Amino acid sequence: MNYLAFYIVIFLTNIIQGITGFAGTILAMPPGLMLVGYDVAKPVLNVLAILAGIYVFASQGKHVNWKELRKVVLVMAVGIFSGIFLKSLFVDYESLLYKCLGVFVLVLAVQGYWKLIRPKQEPRETNGSHAAAEAKSCALLVGSGVVHGMFVAGGPLLIGYLSGKIRDKVSFRATISTVWIILNTIILIDDIRAGLWTRELMMTQLISIPFFAAGMIAGTVLYKRMSQLLFMKLTYILLFISGITLLVK
Repeated sequence: MNYLAFYIVIFLTNIIQGITGFAGTILAMPPGLMLVGYDVAKPVLNVLAILAGIYVFASQGKHVNWKELRKVVLVMAVGIFSGIFLKSLFVDYESLLYKCLGVFVLVLAVQGYWKLIRPKQEPRETNGSHAAAEAKSCALLVGSGVVHGMFVAGGPLLIGYLSGKIRDKVSFRATISTVWIILNTIILIDDIRAGLWTRELMMTQLISIPFFAAGMIAGTVLYKRMSQLLFMKLTYILLFISGITLLVK
């Protein structure tokens, strides 16, 4: 029953992924951890993120911003290896690891929802603002890499960085999808090295793919018919609930 519920979670969260262009993994990770555990949820969701990236790249690869892609991959790769190392320190303290993710998800949910509902203001130029913006950008990239290395959930922080660098929506989507293909492949190689890919895990992965595909297709259809803003709000509400659940687990 837990695995069936995990597949349903994959289907539902990838509907959101198909509509918003992100959030599939970060939404699926908290319930996935509780249903099937870290050693199953993380590698399975990681491969699905690679497939989602390939799906977008296949049709929009020519719009990739290669200059930003190189910078993101180099900086985030350092963060990913740091995140993998930090995860190894929590081998016997999984509950603490879940609570760390819960806090991160809660902060992300509150901040994201607030940005959606608050009136937009034009940024004001001040002395040192450029240097501060560059420092913030670098911190977002490194933080994204660390979180991605631990939970395969660095997308929201990367979006915070790329949204200020790439204005064209098609180029943005193509670039971030290509980032996941490259970086999640690094995580996949480390998962194989760590011995996570057993016969049972491969079977779980194969069964998950139709649920993933159905969710992406349904999300693409809904994207054309319904308000993306409504689903963005729903995404952050679901993130908030997931964060609370992880904290009380």
